[in-house]
Amino acid sequence: MGIFKLSFGTITILQNNLAEVIVDEGIVMDDCSVAEFHKFIVNKLEAPCGLMVNKKYSYTYTFSAQKRIGVLKEIEHVAVVTQTSAGIMSTQTLLNVSGFIEETTRLFQDREEALIWLKKKLA
Repeated sequence: MGIFKLSFGTITILQNNLAEVIVDEGIVMDDCSVAEFHKFIVNKLEAPCGLMVNKKYSYTYTFSAQKRIGVLKEIEHVAVVTQTSAGIMSTQTLLNVSGFIEETTRLFQDREEALIWLKKKLA
């Protein structure tokens, strides 16, 4: 599998079609970051794939990046792990703007629960 450091954070490949994404503290995800993220997903994961976004740190998106982050057809399911009310609110806003569909995206407070859900969805 493997751990990869990108300009905006770290992506850990957990299995051939599943990865955990941790964006670094204070990062502003912009169009370049999203393009780098999408290129990584296409080149390193088998489609359809699932992502666990671990909102361990605080970061933001430009409006353009918010609209683009959810358009990659290879991404089938996304679990977002966050433990703060601010993290939940920012994730819900991002989901509304980005076009992620509720049936394929879920919020969790526990990382292991998120991982179990993703593995079931990708089975």
